[in-house]
Amino acid sequence: MIIIKGSVIVNEYFLSLKGICKSFPGVKALDHMDLDIKPGETHALVGENGAGKSTLIKILTGVYQYDEGEMYCQGEKVRFEKPKDAYVLGIACIYQELSLASNMTVTENIFLGRELRRSNGLLDYPKMNKIAQQVIDDLGIEVNVKDLVQAYSMGYRQMIEIARALVADAKLIIMDEPTSSLSEKEVTCLLGKIHKLKEKGIAVVYISHHLEEVMEIADRITVLRDGCKIRDMDKKDTNQDDMIQLMVGREIGEKFPKTPAPLGNVVLRVEGINREGVLDNISFELRSGEVLGFSGLVGAGRTELARAIFGADKIDSGKIFINEKEVKIDSPQDAIEHGIAFLTEDRKGQGLVLMHNIRFNASLSALSRFCKIGVINTKEMCCEVDGLIEQLQLRPGNPLMTTRLLSGGNQQKVVIAKWLCSQSKIFIFDEPTRGIDVGAKVEVYKLINHLAATGVAVIVISSELPEVMGISDRILVMYEGRITAEFNHSEVTPTQIMKAATGGYEQ
Repeated sequence: MIIIKGSVIVNEYFLSLKGICKSFPGVKALDHMDLDIKPGETHALVGENGAGKSTLIKILTGVYQYDEGEMYCQGEKVRFEKPKDAYVLGIACIYQELSLASNMTVTENIFLGRELRRSNGLLDYPKMNKIAQQVIDDLGIEVNVKDLVQAYSMGYRQMIEIARALVADAKLIIMDEPTSSLSEKEVTCLLGKIHKLKEKGIAVVYISHHLEEVMEIADRITVLRDGCKIRDMDKKDTNQDDMIQLMVGREIGEKFPKTPAPLGNVVLRVEGINREGVLDNISFELRSGEVLGFSGLVGAGRTELARAIFGADKIDSGKIFINEKEVKIDSPQDAIEHGIAFLTEDRKGQGLVLMHNIRFNASLSALSRFCKIGVINTKEMCCEVDGLIEQLQLRPGNPLMTTRLLSGGNQQKVVIAKWLCSQSKIFIFDEPTRGIDVGAKVEVYKLINHLAATGVAVIVISSELPEVMGISDRILVMYEGRITAEFNHSEVTPTQIMKAATGGYEQ
């Protein structure tokens, strides 16, 4: 960590960021970001998916190093070179995916990485147990620190994470979607504990898509959009509608080419799909030639629904009909045989074999089509795959090129080629343009239009409101595992979608 003396900042704020910029290849994640955090306040960060919240958290905790700008901590100019630098200054983060080791005791988790030892070098469990129990008791929760963490619910585990931060003498605790896995009772308990942290002079940065929680817990609110700070305001000076308007703030432009296609018969019908804690009585229909958009915030259940339809995740109850005939889909192979294609959000981890060439990847889902008596007809396969590569204008167009060397947009085209090769009639696109440039995005939109024009039924899951509004014929909005609203493409507004996505609207 670098500490630069002679700061011009007086100790009004615990932490101040001035003009922070952070870029990744092709993306400016933070653009001259300013942020001030006062001791003893709860400061909420709100914004759409991709607004820059996660990058900002990683800057604050030393995971990422900023490209430009200045950071001040308690009046001194600092630069974190690793997470430990932030930890030493009292900055702790409780991530959405908790980092507790479930097969270790509560005490062992609280002191993990900073264990207390006796003079002989052995761990001092009595002292650690005493300190941990005192902190737990101060939080007002009934937890025996000698128990394994796996014995407690998610709500209690959140409290254990807070206890770990308190033992580390944290002065700033960052909470990233802390209530995403909690019951209503656990949420109420957590918000009460945050008030207690404030009374102790501890600052809390609270990141949440649940705007009703933000209005209840926050003292100040900063709205982020496209890597920029849009506005910093006191809670008393705003409301949920104002926040939504500031979060959205974009027009749908010509970069979303939409070519209406004639709608045919219902090709996919989902009835009452349930999966405990994840999906709640989901039902909808999809017609040939239709592009059906799914909108919602992180954790709403959109990807989980897609995985359930594709057979990647089991469901507790519900029915799936294809061409009005009920089908059983217990595995991805079943889905492929029924003509369903699933382009996953994680194209590198789940959609491609990066060390193999383009031709190999593009043929993966359709090898059985080219296989005769156990032997692959290589000539037929190469002819079809190479034709798709040319049709999709993949660059470079060498089918023997290693896939990992391609740009994000061209890798996405290889995934699309893979499913076109399978001759599927139902396409599910999960975040189809994430991480690719504007030009490649337009090409993906045109391809979706082309699929619809040829009678293919398309589902598009997207966290970008302009995208889902620009490309869809109809939009379903999800919130906490259920569908809260349905809109026609020509009649919906960003504010309506955001209200439904934050639980403020249900039809």
